[in-house]
Amino acid sequence: MAAGGPAAMNDDDKGGLRAALGGLTTRGRSFLAAGIAAAVCAYVLGQGDLLRVGLLLAALPLVCVTVLFRTRYRVAGTRRLSPSRVPAGTEARVHLRMENVSRLPTGLLMLQDRVPYVLGPRPRFVLDRVEAGGRREVSYRVRSDLRGRYPLGPLQLRLSDPFGMCELTRSFSAYDTLVVIPRTEPLPPVRLAGEASGYGEGRQRALALAGEDDVIPRGYRHGDDLRRVHWRSTARYGELMVRREEQPQRARCTVLLDTRRIAYRGTGPDSAFEWAVSGAASALVHMLERGFAVRLLTDDGSSVPGEGGIAGSTHESADSAGLMMDTLAVVDHSDGGGLSRAYDVLRGGNQGLLVAFFGDLDEEQAAVAARMRQRSGGAVAFVLDSDTWVQGESHDAAVAGAEERLRLLREAGWTAVLVKPGADLAELWQLAGQQSAVTQSALSGGVTGGTTGFTGGWS
Repeated sequence: MAAGGPAAMNDDDKGGLRAALGGLTTRGRSFLAAGIAAAVCAYVLGQGDLLRVGLLLAALPLVCVTVLFRTRYRVAGTRRLSPSRVPAGTEARVHLRMENVSRLPTGLLMLQDRVPYVLGPRPRFVLDRVEAGGRREVSYRVRSDLRGRYPLGPLQLRLSDPFGMCELTRSFSAYDTLVVIPRTEPLPPVRLAGEASGYGEGRQRALALAGEDDVIPRGYRHGDDLRRVHWRSTARYGELMVRREEQPQRARCTVLLDTRRIAYRGTGPDSAFEWAVSGAASALVHMLERGFAVRLLTDDGSSVPGEGGIAGSTHESADSAGLMMDTLAVVDHSDGGGLSRAYDVLRGGNQGLLVAFFGDLDEEQAAVAARMRQRSGGAVAFVLDSDTWVQGESHDAAVAGAEERLRLLREAGWTAVLVKPGADLAELWQLAGQQSAVTQSALSGGVTGGTTGFTGGWS
């Protein structure tokens, strides 16, 4: 996939010939200084031969600067990222292609691409003489263990004269962006408790607005089956009307990510916050693979895609998946102190399954999270205790406080799981499915075989 297009070299030279003089190499400056010194000595001593030598030494670097400054290479460059979106810790390859579009061959060129330091050392390539109409292709690899958006470019060419007296740098104007998304982990197919409209097996049925059957008539559109013509409505409205029937609505899921700064301690790729971001990304991918319409919600009320919107069609889900992963690539701590804004978004209606990744919860925020369960068909919470992530084994008081928060969530109907340092999300996801199956079995009166629900996948 092409990530960059042809770019023409920038020939403004940043101030003209005066700026070109700044490109003198150590050799060029030495020749110029020696020539000036020789000319001064020749004038003082009255030596004509020494004056001619001094003028030659001083003129050589100046001539090289002038010739190199007047050189106009017409070079086009293309950068291609493969791929342009990669998980953290995964390599991406950058392909560079240079093409000489002028009628004159180029001299020796040094190609350099500007990359952030987190992606590795700055790549440099030496290109031999490129004939008229010729092209050269080179490539290099980049990798980052930190998610984010990293600019690549602009591409630079360093020109040098045959004597090595002067070097000038010409820059392309185009640059590209590498998106490093969080790591994702494949999750096992489990059945979570909470039979509700719009998720799991309790899916709603809604009106189709683009050609499916419905009991409500609509205007005829090209391609509609004539057998669906509703003659009574046609006679009433004076235009051809067709019937619509019901179509199943996609199951819905909201992934809530707690980004409060006060809810996490520690930084770095192995911190609790990065685990929560990676867990949210894994849950998004897992639910999308199983046909759910998914949205990402943060504690400050920001919703992707759109405010309160959930993608409906498969095409929309593909676009939304990329948008949500791009959002998680740059998500950072929020300065908010509570979860009330996220609750306000959720209270607008039943949004199916709710999967939440919480940091530290005090008693007040645990109560707000408990009320979120009332607005969803089913709710699963992964709660991270930052003390254990920073200090290893936490104090008994901290453990007791975390267990108390889990108890409040479970009493409100959540399937709550405590996340410890180095925990495997796939195992915790399986554990959540088992807890959901036990809860569902208990609510149904302990029906035999109730615990077998989590062994199958979502349909």
